[in-house]
Amino acid sequence: MDPLSQAAIGAAAAQSASAEKTVRHALWIGAVAGMAPDLDVLIQSSADPLLALEYHRQFTHSLLFVPIGALLCTAVLYPLVRKQLSFRKVWLFATLGYGTHGLLDACTTYGTQLLWPLTDTRFAWHNVSVIDPLFTLPLIALLVTSVILRAPKPAIWGLCWAVCYLGVGLVQHQRALSAAERIVASRQHEPARLEVKPGFANLLVWKAIYEHDGRYFVDAVRVGMTPSYFPGESVPKFDLVADFPALNLASQQARDIERFRWFSDDWLALDQDRPALIVDMRYSQLPNAIKGLWGIDVAPGKAENAHVGWSVQRETSATELTIFWQQLLGTHAQPLP
Repeated sequence: MDPLSQAAIGAAAAQSASAEKTVRHALWIGAVAGMAPDLDVLIQSSADPLLALEYHRQFTHSLLFVPIGALLCTAVLYPLVRKQLSFRKVWLFATLGYGTHGLLDACTTYGTQLLWPLTDTRFAWHNVSVIDPLFTLPLIALLVTSVILRAPKPAIWGLCWAVCYLGVGLVQHQRALSAAERIVASRQHEPARLEVKPGFANLLVWKAIYEHDGRYFVDAVRVGMTPSYFPGESVPKFDLVADFPALNLASQQARDIERFRWFSDDWLALDQDRPALIVDMRYSQLPNAIKGLWGIDVAPGKAENAHVGWSVQRETSATELTIFWQQLLGTHAQPLP
């Protein structure tokens, strides 16, 4: 999730184990340790844009790395508070803060290697957006209350709020999945796979994506009191040989495509406006749109050892914002078939 949410959940975990005299120190130690795993973003290469994708949410986010990561945080932070806290206490707060990071990230759709190096499987439970103010702001308010009152109890309430909110996300995920299955059945499609993912900053509108007969289909599912949906678009599934017949399969670009395929869990398609751009179909500005937020640029004429390019398409138009609010409000939504 975003750094603010990671800091907040890390602080809540640390404060929940603190005493009245240490609650303020637990706040900032837990917050710093809660954000620390994302220092892996510093692992990058100007020549190889996929290096950052491979290492982000990898070893620093693994549950097996938590004691080591917490120890590194403690080594940095302890000198700042050695007169107030013991090394053991700082390590406890840092461990609680650091340990929340990978678990919270796994609740999003991006994928987190929680069990690296045992496996490179990217765990993604799809029950919260990478940014969700309704998750973060009440949590921060309770953390501030905990500091003002010098009491850990509000932080415990904040941790309970976070867990409950993520639990609601699991319930909404199941409701969205059931709604998506009804939509697919009404079209008489037999999907090779079907997934639902929370839309941006909410648990109300979800992106449903499925594969059928060599195409990807996307729809927006609104799971309010009465579920409804917004029909979406479809696009052919990416086929390396058919889409880039001139590309040498032994080239670095071909290997990069396979690396991007692993990262995106093989939800790949060509951008309809830029045929040389392979996009990750899991992410789009609107949940029922096929235009990907990011992807890799392929140029078959490049040198054999040249890497693919990296492209981001995050510009949001006024029209897209209007449609987004309409979907949240349920305007023009269709009843489930």
